[in-house]
Amino acid sequence: MAVNFQNIRIVLVQTSHPGNIGAAARAMKNMRLEHLYLVTPQNFPDPEGKSKAMAASAGDILANIRITESLDEALAGCVFVVGASARLRSIPWPVIDPRECIQQLTGHAQTGQVALVFGREDRGLTNEELERCNALVHIPGNPEYLSLNIAAAVQILAYEIHMASYLEGERLDQQTEFYDNPRATADEVEGLYGHFESALINLGFHDPDNPRQLMRRLRRLFNRAGLDKMEVNILRGILTAAEKANKGKDLKTNKA
Repeated sequence: MAVNFQNIRIVLVQTSHPGNIGAAARAMKNMRLEHLYLVTPQNFPDPEGKSKAMAASAGDILANIRITESLDEALAGCVFVVGASARLRSIPWPVIDPRECIQQLTGHAQTGQVALVFGREDRGLTNEELERCNALVHIPGNPEYLSLNIAAAVQILAYEIHMASYLEGERLDQQTEFYDNPRATADEVEGLYGHFESALINLGFHDPDNPRQLMRRLRRLFNRAGLDKMEVNILRGILTAAEKANKGKDLKTNKA
């Protein structure tokens, strides 16, 4: 199965040093990746030209960078999203190693847009940003010093993507073969989560002032499952029906 490089995007969140953006672009071009997204970069475009200097001959990738105001905007249309981080989280999240990550990522790239998300240089991805991801990829290394430069992390995962192109169809991706409907995009799933939260509040099941990580755990559940478009529509239909039924009960109570 040939890797569909055109469906793979690299997303950098709030990068502070423009040189890291240029180095990431260079790493991408070395491995045939083209689509770089920046979420609210702190210093780009940079008048001193540090990003261009570090990019070397990858100026075309810099020229075509897409800058977004939010992570949701950068992930719009993606059917599979992986967040890269060295830090473990308070709630266990699906964690995969780089090769398993790329196997899943390139499999989903056959049918839709996918994204690898990298966090800030000093503190990585927040829990809220991680909640937008289907899985977390952890690059193993020295347990006493896991501080990996963001461009180096991009290089490692970009290399694994390029190596996957040599498999030449020897595997059939198990994550996509059973889907009879297209995968739901990140924005469609985010809409489901918003609907879930409002519905559960209306039903009296969720207290936004004392959430107890309910929505975070629901996100983990559905991100792990990997929803398709039909499943999202079914779940939202159930939520709508539950809200209507609850509203009817309230009306009857009021009449009584």
